[in-house]
This record gives sequence, C-alpha cells and structure tokens, in this order.
Amino acid sequence: VTYRATNFIPLSGKDVITVNPTTGEIRLTGALDFEEVSVFDFRIEARDKGSPPLSSHCGVELEVLDMND
Repeated sequence: VTYRATNFIPLSGKDVITVNPTTGEIRLTGALDFEEVSVFDFRIEARDKGSPPLSSHCGVELEVLDMND
C-alpha cells in the first residue's frame, strides 16, 4: 500500500505537510502560524499494488491552536 496527500485547502498546506508514502505517517515540514492559517483540510489516499490497483481515501482536518492566547 502506498499513501499520498491530496486536495489541500488552503493550497499552502502542500508546503508544510507531508505524508510518508510507505507508512502513511503525517509530518510537518515547516512552522505553522495560527494568524496565517488556523485549519488545514486535506485527503489521504491509500492505493494497493494489485491488478487492478484499488484505492480509498479519508479526510483529515488539522487545527492549529494559538498557544499565546
């Protein structure tokens, strides 16, 4: 099974969120700023290597908390 992130809202999520294609682990690759974006929505797609390949997806909502308030 391979994993990938798609359908980022806002599109800037592609710059700070990544998914390990082998394990599906979601990681941050940059800093998040509540004042800029407070919520990221995206999908994780899982695809097998069968013939024909099958896939499924789930929605992820990442909420950024403002720790200063």
